[in-house]
Amino acid sequence: MDVSIRPILSRTLMAAAGLLFLGQAHAQSAAAPAAAAAAAPLTLVGQADLPGYSGDFDHFAYDAKGNRLFLAAEDHGTLEVFDLKSGAHLKTVTGFETPHSIFYVPSKNHLLVTDSGDSMTKVLDATTYKVVGTVKLTPGADSIGYDSASKHLYVVTGGKDVKMTECLLAEIDPVTGKHFGDLKFDSNHTEAMAIEQHGDHLFINITDKNYMAVVDKKTRAVVATWPIKEAEQNAPVAFDEANHRLFVVTRKPGKLVVLNSDTGASLASFTAPERTDEVVFDKANGRVYVLGGEGYIGVYQEKDPDHFAELAHVPSAKGAKTGILVPELNRLFVAVSPGEGNNTGAAVLQFAVAPGDTVHTASAK
Repeated sequence: MDVSIRPILSRTLMAAAGLLFLGQAHAQSAAAPAAAAAAAPLTLVGQADLPGYSGDFDHFAYDAKGNRLFLAAEDHGTLEVFDLKSGAHLKTVTGFETPHSIFYVPSKNHLLVTDSGDSMTKVLDATTYKVVGTVKLTPGADSIGYDSASKHLYVVTGGKDVKMTECLLAEIDPVTGKHFGDLKFDSNHTEAMAIEQHGDHLFINITDKNYMAVVDKKTRAVVATWPIKEAEQNAPVAFDEANHRLFVVTRKPGKLVVLNSDTGASLASFTAPERTDEVVFDKANGRVYVLGGEGYIGVYQEKDPDHFAELAHVPSAKGAKTGILVPELNRLFVAVSPGEGNNTGAAVLQFAVAPGDTVHTASAK
């Protein structure tokens, strides 16, 4: 979600970036929780500007071994490639209509990019960035989720963006492109999913109906539906599988809701940033990061499976609503989309992740 784009990571820019976010930090300080006075959980350490870009970004992926970070430039119809360690912009790959999500296949050195514009998931050679294949799906391919146990990839398709009254969850082999089948939802807006890597269930947000569907991966059938009662438009979701906790973010209004993934019981809820398109669980530090388009990252601490607290409001930028955590580098990358008419320049921000508490695992039932 540009043309000739060039990041600047000099000390001069970093100083300027600090000034840029200082005003936002001041504006947020009154609302930030008192705990934010402690050491910041996230510190801005880099910014790659993308001049000339005028639309929304969608999701990231990365290749740790190859030192590459990938970003779907949804409204720009491109795939943006960055140096993972420095954050420097390396390449703009054209040939997409509306790219949304990216999945890197190390064994093939391939990239799968969901492209809702032409109803295909494109397969790219990750060295040449040339299209070497496609996976034909129902129009509207968007969000993805990977199951490491079966080595299958799930893709959300259909919905209102392609003028369909239903959404489908397609199950494919990301290596061969084989399409195993679809699960239909009576929904025109189905969003993100979380997948048990050591269990049989997949959890997916049915956004227009305000519930989470629980899917049996073996039968590809819905086995439970859990209403989200705290607010409307449940969209992003993150997962602490070890402690059986789901972190669901709503958009109307912005809320973070913690669910028991065994029962669907609501355990806690917090005010969260508005216009969020990503929530990230930081397993090593027991934190949840909610990326908000209104200009800050909400940080929440999971002290143990039954106790949660709002930790900090970390200033980011208007439109900074998608991101990815790279645990190998202790870095959180955040995409700043200028597509909301707020005159914010497009950029990728890099935050250093400070060490935090380890989650105390308990019997989460």
